[in-house]
Amino acid sequence: MKVLYCASEAKPFAASGGLGDVAGSLPLSLVKSGVDCRVVMPLYADIKEELRNEFTYLTNFTVPVGWRNQYCGLFEYEYKGVKFYFLDNEYYFKRSGLYGFYDDGERFAFFSRAILEMLFYTEFTPDVIHTNDWQTALTPVYLNLYYRHLEKFSAIKTVFTIHNIQYQGKYGLEILEDTCGIGARDAHIVEYDGCTNFMKGAIETADRISTVSPSYAGEILDPWFSHGLDDLLRQKQYKLCGILNGIDVDSYNPETDKGIAQNFNAKTVEKGKAACKKELQEIFGLEQDGSPVMAMVTRLVAHKGLDLVRAVAENIIAEGIQLVILGTGEYAYESFFSELAAHHPGRCGVRIAFVPALASKIYAGSDIFLMPSKSEPCGLAQMISLRYGTIPVVRETGGLRDSITDSGDGEGNGFTFKSYNAHDMMHACWRAKEGYYNHKGWLQLVKRAMACDFSWKASAAKHIEMYEQVSSLW
Repeated sequence: MKVLYCASEAKPFAASGGLGDVAGSLPLSLVKSGVDCRVVMPLYADIKEELRNEFTYLTNFTVPVGWRNQYCGLFEYEYKGVKFYFLDNEYYFKRSGLYGFYDDGERFAFFSRAILEMLFYTEFTPDVIHTNDWQTALTPVYLNLYYRHLEKFSAIKTVFTIHNIQYQGKYGLEILEDTCGIGARDAHIVEYDGCTNFMKGAIETADRISTVSPSYAGEILDPWFSHGLDDLLRQKQYKLCGILNGIDVDSYNPETDKGIAQNFNAKTVEKGKAACKKELQEIFGLEQDGSPVMAMVTRLVAHKGLDLVRAVAENIIAEGIQLVILGTGEYAYESFFSELAAHHPGRCGVRIAFVPALASKIYAGSDIFLMPSKSEPCGLAQMISLRYGTIPVVRETGGLRDSITDSGDGEGNGFTFKSYNAHDMMHACWRAKEGYYNHKGWLQLVKRAMACDFSWKASAAKHIEMYEQVSSLW
């Protein structure tokens, strides 16, 4: 089985969120399972120079972008047994940052088509091209429109994964022909609700559509979650499935993590977490009085459920729970949590930043991890927190529902609530606090949490099954 995994970001090269984690980990697990999986991504200026210096230049070619042809350089590099291809164009990718530019539509239309043009210049002909999110959504569109008649491309099947349906690649119709090179005859493929919608094009043309958790696959058929695409997805439900993501258990490992105060495993968790908690409280200036520490490592945006936290934050602190928050995002939330910390020194610590090294210390040193998301396609933070023996409090949505079960019956691995309601969340936090003070029961819960297996092995097996199924189509 040969798979070309297409992503706009991948660790350790360039990443801004969960897609980077997935694209950096899933292909490694697929290769270990015997799949010839290769990854293609843009050659960003943000990639560290010491890595870039190791890349091997292969060739260059031109890529049609509307009415013009643009240069594309092709580089390769092998990382942990996986071959990565990097597509270079300094006009599009020699910038600080990955997204958020005025011409993102053109940048990723170029990238989507360059993926296919690249195959003319490599010996690699994949059985499946696996595209991810709107940045690569035009690849299956271009394949069907302009390449399918060629022998090299005639048997290739396509998979498109929706990591977050909120971000669809929506632009005005005027970019269709001039930028995307899609004429009026074929405009209906990517036109939706009066806009050019890249994700809509992939949903129409890909052989299989997947999402990053089974629950999310069901939720996006509902207008509450779909951001306008529910009607189309219900039409295409026959090719929709959900596979829960995993995490890199080698990178997130309390036994070997050099960034935490003391390494530990399930047998030494009491002593290890005590040392990590002490360090965390010192970093944030929190009182070391035996109170449970509840943490959030998150983007400070509305769909992460921060309006619920804002509504009852004072109550949480009044209950004797210390709060630690790390993240950046919307100004209103950054301001609120900064002021909360200023009003409650010793009880609340906030860092408005994205600091991976500090995130590891938070996972290891906190007792409870809060994720009250309005929607959560998969979520990785709850899996990482379990790995470090930190108990999640989550709302039952998307991947949170598929990975966290309530411990009320003595068998679960966290605390959950259903309704998107601040007081329901508060009750779950209160139950977690009460559980924390039951020392024997809490230790059993922590050990159950650490025993959970969210490695990529199970997810990779399901991806291989999906690839085999889609390869057998016509």
